[in-house]
Amino acid sequence: MPVPLYQAKAELFRMLGHPVRIRVLELLQDGPMPVRELLAAIEVERSNLSQQLAILRRAGIVTSNREKDTVVYSLSADVADLMRASRRVLSGLVGDVAAGHVPGPRLSP
Repeated sequence: MPVPLYQAKAELFRMLGHPVRIRVLELLQDGPMPVRELLAAIEVERSNLSQQLAILRRAGIVTSNREKDTVVYSLSADVADLMRASRRVLSGLVGDVAAGHVPGPRLSP
């Protein structure tokens, strides 16, 4: 039995709901990157980055290719479009998105 589209979308957004995964996707928008460059840019433990990349790979969001002794990750064009769309949506909500920062959620008392 096929999964309804709304459920598939919910799973996609749940899977994207991790700051390291989002940062990886942002970095890959500019093109493929070796793991060592991702690691330097994100500044997390290698094991944490590896775990997050594995989740993105299993979901089909990123692909990996081995080039000699280096693994290089790439982003699908559709996901790059999603990342650009999310930036536009957030830009409409807050003005500081260009700097990569947005205020936290507003909580009502």
